[in-house]
Amino acid sequence: MGTVAGGLRGVQDAAVEGKTAVVRVDYNVPLADGAVADDARIAASLPTLRYLLDRGAKVVLISHLGRPEGHVAPELRLNPVAQRLQELLGHPVRKLDDCVGEGVIEAVAQAETGDVILLENLRFHPEETHNETAFARQLAGLGNLFVNDAFATLHRSHASTLGIADHLPSYAGMLIQKEIDALAHLTEAPERPYLAVVGGKKARSKLGALRDLSEHVDAILVGGGVAFTFLRAGGIDVGASIVDMDLLDEVRAIAEEADERGVPILLPRDVVVAESVSATAATTVCDVGDIPSGWMGLDIGPETTLAYGNEIASAKTVVWTGPMGAFEFEPFAQGTRAIAERLAASDAFSVVGGGETGEAIARLGVREGISFVSTGGGACLALLRGKRLPALEALRD
Repeated sequence: MGTVAGGLRGVQDAAVEGKTAVVRVDYNVPLADGAVADDARIAASLPTLRYLLDRGAKVVLISHLGRPEGHVAPELRLNPVAQRLQELLGHPVRKLDDCVGEGVIEAVAQAETGDVILLENLRFHPEETHNETAFARQLAGLGNLFVNDAFATLHRSHASTLGIADHLPSYAGMLIQKEIDALAHLTEAPERPYLAVVGGKKARSKLGALRDLSEHVDAILVGGGVAFTFLRAGGIDVGASIVDMDLLDEVRAIAEEADERGVPILLPRDVVVAESVSATAATTVCDVGDIPSGWMGLDIGPETTLAYGNEIASAKTVVWTGPMGAFEFEPFAQGTRAIAERLAASDAFSVVGGGETGEAIARLGVREGISFVSTGGGACLALLRGKRLPALEALRD
């Protein structure tokens, strides 16, 4: 698959003293009651920001938040993010009400060395996701150099991740470097056995990963909603469990391809089932072929948990993307919690692919012991699948 770090220009290679650095960060964080509910992504950006400030740069931060679809959405303004960033950084942060325009140009020009300015949500402008040249040029016009430290957006060809790099000397921030270094363990010479644990709500979002990962790993353990489409494709009645019926032929083809490569795809033997998804749902455990009519599978069962745990215990490298069940509700959280605990207790180099899986282990309090938790689910998976990320390529020599 080649080296993912080859030729990457790091922010350490840039002359930053007296310069204005436009820094793409990923502050797409959850909000609750007008405040940041989880500041992990903000905290992850601090090493790059401190590096720039310590070396005499002016810092202009750009980020998106949510999916406002090109319109101003007051509930998605970055004001709570600016407040939390200021607290974590221990340094004043000025928040502007737009990310382009004369007011922004003037504010940045008047700022002094050592100032930190956070611009408004990029996605209030449709030009951002369309990667329109004029919009990218406006962002680039605010600084002397571009630092991309938004790993979770590297698979997006947007104006703030790709287009801007056409107009400024461009460098990878410390978070991106850290992510790439960790993922190199999996892409260049992973110790074997190398396992992939794949879960999540729907099969559609994971089929590409399953197909591509089967070319690189030694076995795949499937859980979550994804498993029920595989089970149904194998002729098993899974009751009211979520199944992507239009994907059954594709799922069968992926299973056949993996089998031809000698890569087993392990499916649940038993599951935790309920008639509804709630914190107070009545549950029972049954074999996958015995799910009662009208009931749905919402977590892997204890027999499956034990079998998957044994596989993990003998692995040297594990990548995990997608929770094993509806972890948001305690009756269906045990499978995800147990897999995380087994990963943490193993000797394997373990990578959790960010996104929903990262949220799950944070919520369940089982982060300790896992080798690396990526900040980006989609970008992490794309790299592990051997995909080319244009926004990352823009940071290479």
